[in-house]
Amino acid sequence: MTAPALVHRLLRLDSDNCTALIEWEAGRMPVWRHFGARLPGAVPHGSAPQGPSQSATPLSSVWPAARLRRQANASMDRLDGNPLFPGFGNGLSNNPALRAHADGVGAVQEWVAQSFSPSSNAYSQTLVLQLTDASGLALDLTLTLWHDSDVLSLQTTLHNRSAENLQLDWLACGAVPAPADLSEVAHFSGQWGLEFQWQRTPLAASGFQLQNRHGRSSHEAPPACFVLSPSTSDHSGEVIGAQLGWSGNHQFALDRCDDGTTLLQAGVWLAPGEVRLAAGQSHSTPTLHCSWSSHGLNGVSQNFHRFARQHVLRWNGGNMRPRPVHLNTWEAVYFNHDDATLRALAERAAALGVERFVLDDGWFPGRPNDHSGLGDWWPDPHKYPKGLGPLIAHVLGRGMEFGLWVEPEMVNPDSALFRAHPDWALQVAGQALQCGRQQLVLDIARPDVANYLFDKLDTLLRENRISYLKWDMNRDLAQAADTAGHMAYAKQIPALYALLQRLRTAHPAVEIESCASGGGRMDLGILQHTQRFWTSDNNDAVSRIAIQSGAARLFPLEVLGAHVGPAPAHTTGRSQSLALRCAVALFGHMGVEADVRKLGAAEAQTLANWIGLYKAWRGVLHAGRFSQGRTANGVWWLVRHEGRAILGVFTQTAPTTMHHAPLRLQGLSDASALGDTQTTWRVRLLGHAGQERARGDAPSPWLDALRGAGVDCGAAELRATGLPLPNMNPESALVFSLERL
Repeated sequence: MTAPALVHRLLRLDSDNCTALIEWEAGRMPVWRHFGARLPGAVPHGSAPQGPSQSATPLSSVWPAARLRRQANASMDRLDGNPLFPGFGNGLSNNPALRAHADGVGAVQEWVAQSFSPSSNAYSQTLVLQLTDASGLALDLTLTLWHDSDVLSLQTTLHNRSAENLQLDWLACGAVPAPADLSEVAHFSGQWGLEFQWQRTPLAASGFQLQNRHGRSSHEAPPACFVLSPSTSDHSGEVIGAQLGWSGNHQFALDRCDDGTTLLQAGVWLAPGEVRLAAGQSHSTPTLHCSWSSHGLNGVSQNFHRFARQHVLRWNGGNMRPRPVHLNTWEAVYFNHDDATLRALAERAAALGVERFVLDDGWFPGRPNDHSGLGDWWPDPHKYPKGLGPLIAHVLGRGMEFGLWVEPEMVNPDSALFRAHPDWALQVAGQALQCGRQQLVLDIARPDVANYLFDKLDTLLRENRISYLKWDMNRDLAQAADTAGHMAYAKQIPALYALLQRLRTAHPAVEIESCASGGGRMDLGILQHTQRFWTSDNNDAVSRIAIQSGAARLFPLEVLGAHVGPAPAHTTGRSQSLALRCAVALFGHMGVEADVRKLGAAEAQTLANWIGLYKAWRGVLHAGRFSQGRTANGVWWLVRHEGRAILGVFTQTAPTTMHHAPLRLQGLSDASALGDTQTTWRVRLLGHAGQERARGDAPSPWLDALRGAGVDCGAAELRATGLPLPNMNPESALVFSLERL
């Protein structure tokens, strides 16, 4: 059989390691041909996307997807490939990327190619595709592939060019294909104090769905998932990861196609009646960020880290400065703000090496507990008769920065603000108010509410030398209706972003942390407007190992707040050694959340030593390439940057062997994670926590050497033979440095 005459063209985006390939024919539904490993004939960086030469991709160039298939039994009389944007009710069984109707009419869509616009710059290549439907609806699909991170960003705008008002129930940011052999799905579950718990399961024949209806990114279902093969590990194998840049309700769906491949969609989960488009109006989605790697889960994580560092995070002056060590007052004093206590706490913190003192909840009027005061953003005249100025001056005088806790989106019914403006809270007329943590949610999409909050926060920042805001959000959205009775979940998110951006424009040097009862709002959307996450309210070091391992699959370490808490931990009641708590907090943006006045001399010295270690290595931790893996009884974390690396090995459960197997540092993100085979690395033990499972009278020449000048190891040895490790008891840690000779 001869090849068919050419009736289509291929639209192509290329990054360093990845290609996105779309079959395009005017008047027909565009279909995916490939998203994954880079194909021959890549478009040079800086050049506009274009169709590949026929010689580079002869199969895809010559043969349309539909011509590669035969009609199946009991199927509709149409043949297509996997749609770029699945329609509804048009004879295809795919999950539709749009669900919309005009009072029950016009719900069937067939999206066909209209036109496309390519563009390129030094960082990315972009295609804007225009699709139309006979009903008068139109779509702009924007696909951007980032060169250095292999991240594909997808965003959709729907235009209602019909004569009818449209009810919008679902609009995907886009759809991304995954090969049939990527037959497993991984995501995160969780709850307060137990965020980012890793889940990995086979993909069911019916596909996969992940929904969040909490009104924020949520502890339970953060907006991310991974599609991978059964053989994919942390270090090798093919994987596609996806993150939604959105801080509210969301939905992910993996839909099996007729050929066994899958289409991944994600977007905003819309409440009933939440989005209505009048004739002539348009609606845009947030952005879905997808990345492909053949180097396992670590490969995708490193892509996401590069993307966040280069294209999401926004630092004052354009560059991140060293991330200062925090002392947060919450688990030290809670609401009991006393001037002498806080001054003594600041003095002890500064002596330990703390660089930023953050005053947590309890500083504003009517706040002896969490039942009242939210919304009244000025200092309590009883606790702070001269305002915050004297305490701030004391903190600055000890060489530290000053930070402040706020929760602007919330209001207590027992507050001056609510008594003056009860209608400012989201609520449903005729129903009793539903509180969470004794508070309600303000309708910040209202200009008068947003202006009030900006004025109060702007006054605080103008009148005080505050360099940091811990921006909390301590309840889900419920009864989220505006004054007209319409659902207002989705409106809150752009209003929040706008308020944050307005503050950052007025006070560009002020950094902001996204906190939501810990890790309840961690996503790439909020990270465009903040510089840190409070990863969890749980400072228990054993819990934190799993929490930080999960969060680091998505976000770089420098944005993950990790604090040394007290023992016993306030959230779990468990106690771990101070050294273990420090070792875990080292691998993040380190801080302390305990009453350091109560530390004995030995404990204070231990904490100061670990803080010093963090300062010495934060340049590697916060710029390097992060990898993680598992041992038989725990996990390890490795960060490498410019000839230096730091390795943490954490033993969580009791070993079942007499000696620990060597740790093979191989196949992390590239073929030479520790350099070429001729490189030599000097390995030293920087710190440890817990006890070794060994006879007390037995000599320890290996550990003695590691504690001293260090041991020289070849890169090939470290990858193939492995780093010998002592056998440690549960709840222990070993932290090593590796320096290239």
